Amino acid sequence: MKIAFIIGTRPEIIKMSPLIDEVDKRGIDYILIHTGQHYDYEMSQQFFLDLELREPDYNIGVGSESHGKQTAVMMEGIEEVLVNEKPDIVLVQGDTNAVLAGALVAAKLHIPVGHVEAGLRSYDKTMPEEVNRMVADVCTSLFFVPTEETALNLLFEGINREDIFITGNTVVDACYRNLKIAAKNSRIMSQLELEGDLLSLTLHRAENVDDRQRLENIVEALLKIKGLTIVFPVHPRTVKTLKNFGMYSLLEEAPHIKMIKPIGYLDFLILESNSKLLMTDSGGIQEEAITLDVPCLTLRYNTERPETVEAGGNILVGSHTEKILESVSKILEDEDLYRGMKEAPNPYGDGTASKQIVDAILNAYTQGKLEIKPPEQVASTQVKELLQVTEKITVAEFEEKNSNYVINMVFDKDKPVFPSSNLQLNGKTLVVTHFSSDEF
Repeated sequence: MKIAFIIGTRPEIIKMSPLIDEVDKRGIDYILIHTGQHYDYEMSQQFFLDLELREPDYNIGVGSESHGKQTAVMMEGIEEVLVNEKPDIVLVQGDTNAVLAGALVAAKLHIPVGHVEAGLRSYDKTMPEEVNRMVADVCTSLFFVPTEETALNLLFEGINREDIFITGNTVVDACYRNLKIAAKNSRIMSQLELEGDLLSLTLHRAENVDDRQRLENIVEALLKIKGLTIVFPVHPRTVKTLKNFGMYSLLEEAPHIKMIKPIGYLDFLILESNSKLLMTDSGGIQEEAITLDVPCLTLRYNTERPETVEAGGNILVGSHTEKILESVSKILEDEDLYRGMKEAPNPYGDGTASKQIVDAILNAYTQGKLEIKPPEQVASTQVKELLQVTEKITVAEFEEKNSNYVINMVFDKDKPVFPSSNLQLNGKTLVVTHFSSDEF
């Protein structure tokens, strides 16, 4: 068996690292295809050294281009590699252009796609990431989702529950794995010579840094925050717009704000774990925050990680100056609120996501489910029906007893629940597909 990993950005490399470890540990053949979407050495190539991973087998070197050109160049390069290597499955992670390109190419070549961190939805199609993740899921064969909520997103879009695996998020595995490496190698805390309680900040999304009014509001809030030292590794894109809008010097001269160049992932992991608060517009850092037990404020109006908000570890503050300031003050002044956010339960699992993903892939491979073939039987008539269950029976028992029915959705009163095989159905409402053909 051969697995092809497609990676292109720092978050992908981070979240794939424990999965690559697991595949390597089991002696499974694999290749690493790096699209080069993060082309700066500090922001990408250095990771393979830092995270104790082997260097990529292929580097497409796409660099920085428009979305269309970048995706097209990646597709061309990925197609050439996949045609030559003939992997049994292609694994993509998250919602980048590399994910979009990899999933599209693999699907066109009839190579099954495993989407790690599938099913996330912000329902905001102005975000390129939302389009990427939705299109990738259309091309996917095996969906590795972090939570039941993300699994339900896919069920509502018509995905077969048997192709969905609730594994937790590999970000947890990555944090546990990489904190050990960071503790050995990072000197960031002594190098920065920081004093007092820390607020670590990241800010890079186009909807924030390219919008003058939003950026001005956020900067105003940062300048007015009291009682915290703000550590701000500034993304090159953010540096450019801050200078263009005349705001860079305001932050640089503020005594409580320490602006630094982008730092390595391991250094930032140490910085996060030593912070009193995190403030970000990044999706991955929302996940890392709740894994590291650090309260998080998210500079966005929606999130594809709503579980962090529902668990109580994350607050959406948008770009409203007063909302940001009020939230920071409330968290710092209310010990019970701070403790509740710090101790919020992690919705992303216990750090075994990588093991579960590899188990699911091997099981699908053994059962021949990774082969993509055209149908060999005449299609049967399919009718959607609503059923009320009044007997004590599980999902697996129901489908064994009623072989011409497939359960699509289960509702417990008005709440949707994921139809796992051992779920008890008594008293629940089902949405099923009824197949009329005897050949089913």
